[in-house]
Amino acid sequence: MTNAVTYGGYSESVVVHEGFVCTIPSNLDLAAATPLLCAGVTTYSPLIHYGLRPHHKLAVVGLGGLGHMGVKFGVAMGAEVTVVSRGTGKMEDSKRLGAHHFLDSTDKEAMAVAADTFDFVLDTVAANHDVGALLDLLTVDGKCVMVGIPPDAVPISAFKLIMGRKILAGSLIGGVRETQEMLDFCGRHDITCDIETIRADEVNEAWERAIASDVKYRFVIDTATL
Repeated sequence: MTNAVTYGGYSESVVVHEGFVCTIPSNLDLAAATPLLCAGVTTYSPLIHYGLRPHHKLAVVGLGGLGHMGVKFGVAMGAEVTVVSRGTGKMEDSKRLGAHHFLDSTDKEAMAVAADTFDFVLDTVAANHDVGALLDLLTVDGKCVMVGIPPDAVPISAFKLIMGRKILAGSLIGGVRETQEMLDFCGRHDITCDIETIRADEVNEAWERAIASDVKYRFVIDTATL
């Protein structure tokens, strides 16, 4: 411990052990690749760990910073991807990102039709929501993995898990080795985050916009403006 002041990601230079360094593929735009080290591996890791397969039907719940990466990864892995979102406001964007289908979670009839049809649900929503309704979407042996963190406890009926032998799990981020694996995958499939680059003096405004969900889909600070 030196008690020296450090600047983290805003440092002009940093010395680290080579075992904790990742290489970003040269074909990826550096700014757009930056959020892959968080949003990218956070969504890549559960899809790999819990065994998403090319023939699977994947539902990505929530189309934000995490969800849009879940869509890109799911499509690149060969799955049939459906975006699940409240209302239809994000339908066109889901198609632009490569999703094959869109499901409005407020449409009770559509949700009933979609019940028991998905092999994998990736839940990226950080607000309080009905996780039990997502379990209803799963087929036998289906998996629902949460990467979003709602502020309150999530009530779940054991019956929804027992009937259909379903799995409800969680995933945080990923280690260095898995992060490098994810970056290499992105390099092969030309995957980056959708970003909006901002100046350093726009940070407070960007924060307010992020709280208001007014960002598609990650802000990246141009450090040359610090």
